[in-house]
Amino acid sequence: MEALSGFLIAAVALAGSPGPATLSLAAAGAAFGARRGLAYLAGLTVGMVVVTGIVASGVVGLLLAVPGAAPVVTALAALYFVWLAWRIATAPPLAENGPERPPPTFVAGMLLSLINPKGYAAMAALYSGFVLVPGRIALDVAVKMAGLILVIAAVNVGWLLVGAALTRLFRDPHSNRIINMVFAVLLVGSVLVLPFAS
Repeated sequence: MEALSGFLIAAVALAGSPGPATLSLAAAGAAFGARRGLAYLAGLTVGMVVVTGIVASGVVGLLLAVPGAAPVVTALAALYFVWLAWRIATAPPLAENGPERPPPTFVAGMLLSLINPKGYAAMAALYSGFVLVPGRIALDVAVKMAGLILVIAAVNVGWLLVGAALTRLFRDPHSNRIINMVFAVLLVGSVLVLPFAS
């Protein structure tokens, strides 16, 4: 039981700490509201389920062993994060009436999860750092995956609601623009520090 509680605490810390996925989700909540951010939240969550499966299967290690693959993956991820930060920074303030810009989609959330290096690093640390069911590898992986899915879903809902709460506090277009810019800068900053986190 100690291993499970330690695993869940580490999962909350790793999945809930600011990074590209959590910051973009809070930004989506701030820029578009919680309801309009639900598809993006679902995409991030489903994407992380796929990431946990990829990490648990060992496929990541095989892919990154290919010479030159890591820099290409990193560059593509960086380009996507810059595009996402621009979209967040330029999102118009929420208005009661008037044209609305479409919020981030399910596919955008899933794509972010699939290219987010922090997600892979966090899942690798959790899978390799804990044994929850000794001697039964398949059951150990299944218990970890179930716990991670619950933690990731809860953390994602929390970040979306934090962002949405900011929108409620700052309906003023100038304040909302500042919030969006701060989230965009934090998103880019979270990606820039990843290479130095190890």
